[in-house]
Amino acid sequence: MTPIIILTLVLMWQAVLVGYAFTLAGNAADEGVRAGTAVPRGERFGVCEQAALEDLSSAWREGATVDRCGGTGMVTADVSLRVPVLFPGTIDFPVTVHGHAGTVEEVTH
Repeated sequence: MTPIIILTLVLMWQAVLVGYAFTLAGNAADEGVRAGTAVPRGERFGVCEQAALEDLSSAWREGATVDRCGGTGMVTADVSLRVPVLFPGTIDFPVTVHGHAGTVEEVTH
């Protein structure tokens, strides 16, 4: 019975990590868009990428990518994170979760 209980706990923990990865990706995209709307278009990607990755811990940041941050009239950002196996910073599943955010552009210069 003990192996079944341990296996169930491991699977539940992995499901929590997948959900947490979705939460982190969405929050990172939100932060990137929020910072990107306040700067001119030429500086947008760098500021957006920095803001998106800033709040992630180093274990999550190493597998994170900011795919897109920009737009005309509407600023959008896409952030991708790899899902770790049991502990962030160790082995990653070949599964990537995506976060997307968008808002109206504030700076039009």
